[in-house]
Amino acid sequence: MSTVLITGVSRGLGLEFARQYARAGWQVIATCRTPDRARDLAKLAKEADGRIEVAALDMLDPPGTQRFAKVRARQPIDLLVANAGLVGPHDIVPTDDDDAWTEVMRVNVMAPTRLAMLLADAVAASRLKQMAFVSSHLGSITSNQSGGLYVYRSSKAELNAVVKSLAIDLKARGITAVALHPGWVRTDMGGSNADIAPSTSIAGMVKVLAGLKRADSGRLIDYKGTVLPW
Repeated sequence: MSTVLITGVSRGLGLEFARQYARAGWQVIATCRTPDRARDLAKLAKEADGRIEVAALDMLDPPGTQRFAKVRARQPIDLLVANAGLVGPHDIVPTDDDDAWTEVMRVNVMAPTRLAMLLADAVAASRLKQMAFVSSHLGSITSNQSGGLYVYRSSKAELNAVVKSLAIDLKARGITAVALHPGWVRTDMGGSNADIAPSTSIAGMVKVLAGLKRADSGRLIDYKGTVLPW
């Protein structure tokens, strides 16, 4: 049985990732900051007949993340899905609010990078050896034709750069690392006017991950399987 560890599973894309992987027969380690408040996740775990393990993980707590990873490193993790993310202010410009910008960078870049490095041994010890980072086409410098969204764009561009470096640095250990663009999804983050349902986005990304090749490592790929420019 394959094992997937997913971050940010209390709602939205993370919850749907857990639902679809559990249905597919995977063992799911579903993490979120406050499991006692994650009612939808608790309900899903109850319905999953033991295939979903809920675990507390505060990605902004480095010592806590280290303790978490030390325990989880004892078992192989076929797929790490770094899903937890934050949009941040839409109207910020570089001189407005350093604290808001820093928080987004910590959540979207620093935290998933830290977790990936701490769990690299567990992923390398698995059969599939995959890491996936939920990013966005808004982090693509080439595709930016509209400007704006300084905070979110810069965080996702930086995450994409991290994924590229991870793909290089972990290649010798057999690990494939990719960034994924989920599309514009109807979640709390994407809003009610977004193009697609979470189930559609996740089904697409699950299919992409199932078909990954070593040559895909370091790429930004959308939920339809299209490789996007950096």
